[in-house]
Amino acid sequence: MPRVRVEFDPTAAEEVAAAENWYRKQSKSAAAAFIAELDRAIGCIGESPERWSEHTHGTRRFVMRRFPFSIIYRVGPATITIFAVAHARRLPGYWEQR
Repeated sequence: MPRVRVEFDPTAAEEVAAAENWYRKQSKSAAAAFIAELDRAIGCIGESPERWSEHTHGTRRFVMRRFPFSIIYRVGPATITIFAVAHARRLPGYWEQR
């Protein structure tokens, strides 16, 4: 199956920036590792979007391995939209209005 285009909801992009900034304050290597893991996850989602478990409201969820985040996304006909890069300790479903 060909790779599908992956795009971020603007709020999800802000979540990524905030997480990267937080990790950067801890160490530059931690921030780089977070972005590398996120890039790996996006690549996996793009190659096989139906592989990860169904979530709420027609979305799917990819749980990152090394960091306490889940990627919440919806598969469309031509694109995959990431609605949240949700920290595991945030309130569940806070992103559902997006």
